[in-house]
Amino acid sequence: MNRYIPKNDHDAVLNNYQRDGVVRIREFFSPEMIVEIQSELERYMRDDLPSLPPDAKTVEKDGVTIRNLWRLELYNTYFKELAESDEIISLVAKLVNGKPILAGVETFNKPALVGSGVPYHQDNAYFCQTPPDMLTLWVAIDPVTAQNGPVYFIEESHKAGMRPTKISGVTGNSIGMAEQPNIPKTDQFCGLLNPGDATIHHCETVHHSDPNHSSNSRLGLLFVYRGEHTRIKKELKEKYTNAVNSIPPA
Repeated sequence: MNRYIPKNDHDAVLNNYQRDGVVRIREFFSPEMIVEIQSELERYMRDDLPSLPPDAKTVEKDGVTIRNLWRLELYNTYFKELAESDEIISLVAKLVNGKPILAGVETFNKPALVGSGVPYHQDNAYFCQTPPDMLTLWVAIDPVTAQNGPVYFIEESHKAGMRPTKISGVTGNSIGMAEQPNIPKTDQFCGLLNPGDATIHHCETVHHSDPNHSSNSRLGLLFVYRGEHTRIKKELKEKYTNAVNSIPPA
């Protein structure tokens, strides 16, 4: 079982991350910070989002409810500065084997009742980086429970490299794995989190999530970083481009 690691114990975070491809951190942000983040997200969606390009968000199948917010680092100073804070960068640097470059700030809203699932995938099918020194810091804004669509990770799967992919048919997650792993969910790490808790996962760790049919939303704020030394891998980029052209925006 993937235990909680204190965020200030950088060595333990690094060891668990390298071993399992995912690490869980308790109270990455304080309760006060979570309230501040939620307030800014609500303000951003109300005041800024309507005037931004259509691909700044993805909506659920109802055509109204927001599924994802994309590229917050481009459209919102608050989230860009938070993502580039010394506290986060100093931790991430150890995990990406060099100077961290902020690649994106986004949300996975997983709204109550209508939140869609995410198929099995590896993030590097989207990021297309070599070497794969890239990660996602996933911070819970709402409680993440067994009922509202938690993320399931297959531990140590980052050690086996990239698997074959296919176009998924899911708006916002356009590319998934060609074959579903033959590992029961009971043997996967379920990322149950309290608000402010976080997971950090490697870009080639296999993961997925179920739809949210509960009456409670499952909002997550994501920060994506790569090592400055990574470069685009042409073969991965071509596959991703085909997928995103089929099912924009991601």
